[in-house]
Amino acid sequence: MMTRRHALMGAALSALLVTVPALADDINLPRQSVDLVAPPFVHAHEQATKEGPKVMQFRMVIKEQEVVIDDAGTKLQAMTFNGSMPGPMMVVHEGDYVELTLVNPETNTMPHNIDFHSATGGLGGGALTLINPGEQTVLRWKATRTGTFVYHCAPEGSMIPWHVVSGMHGAVMVLPRAGLKDRDGKPLHYDKIYYIGENDLYIPRDENGKYKSYDSPGEAYADTMEVMRKLIPTHVVFNGKVGALTGKNAMTAKVGETVLVVHSQANRDSRPHLIGGHGDYVWETGKFSNPPEKDLETWFIRGGSAGAALYTFRQPGIYAYVNHNLIEAVELGATAHFKVEGDWNNDLMKQVTPPEPIPPAKLGAAETAAKSLVR
Repeated sequence: MMTRRHALMGAALSALLVTVPALADDINLPRQSVDLVAPPFVHAHEQATKEGPKVMQFRMVIKEQEVVIDDAGTKLQAMTFNGSMPGPMMVVHEGDYVELTLVNPETNTMPHNIDFHSATGGLGGGALTLINPGEQTVLRWKATRTGTFVYHCAPEGSMIPWHVVSGMHGAVMVLPRAGLKDRDGKPLHYDKIYYIGENDLYIPRDENGKYKSYDSPGEAYADTMEVMRKLIPTHVVFNGKVGALTGKNAMTAKVGETVLVVHSQANRDSRPHLIGGHGDYVWETGKFSNPPEKDLETWFIRGGSAGAALYTFRQPGIYAYVNHNLIEAVELGATAHFKVEGDWNNDLMKQVTPPEPIPPAKLGAAETAAKSLVR
């Protein structure tokens, strides 16, 4: 079990990793405070801007909390940014500064930090943000490259994968100042944006095969590590639990609306697929400096990265958005839904005749022979 002593040792290690001088507020730029929202939603933002760079200010509170991850009531001692799995997505533009106040309340039991894959220096900020319960820190970094990127907690050693698979990851999107474009430089626009964070979970079982529950993250640590080291997840979910984005929680759109989906996986590879739709434009690696691919059926999200896909819905109905490792989608929980409203287009798809018995006259020779053998 982690103790306060472990926490202090972690802070000491951080001090050894990097030493930087404390900086005064030496950036004379406009400041904008942003209120983060829980996924799959994303805070309001401009897709393109003619304004100059800003200091974009965010605040996140680390929350250790028990969460239910499936309809059977299975419990996870989660560690989260702002209480959601994944943590909120932050959107800025290239050239902006991200200034994050990270808070670790004294009610928590663990040291935590944040590693931004989008940042440069100090282990992505991890070496400068390791804080014990009852502490907070402010980190500022410059958004020097565009795209979608993962962030996650990375304390040290085996704490890193444990904190990540316990919920401590999220995404940053750095937009080009002129907005998204296709490979020919034509502007691309989205009407809605959704953020899907995929999580592989490792819940220990008792001697009878039932999932165990614990009173704190530290109590769950040893058993959870034993499961993790076998590399076989018990659940693979979108946004924290089985069914988090289905049924009444389905994402919504209308026919004709263009939706940008940002998909991250901080630990394992994934293969997103929109059943009944496509990726009109896909930044599979999530980097907007690279031209998007077009018309993909399934795309690949590398573990530890985030990708983005743009699609204009053309038909109404329920669209399943899945990890196309279908075992993980159907059996382990990696399924989301889009509920799309609008008018059906028979030119795109039409049921010419409904299901009906095969008329006897239409039976071929093989079917006739088979029937005679049965008699």
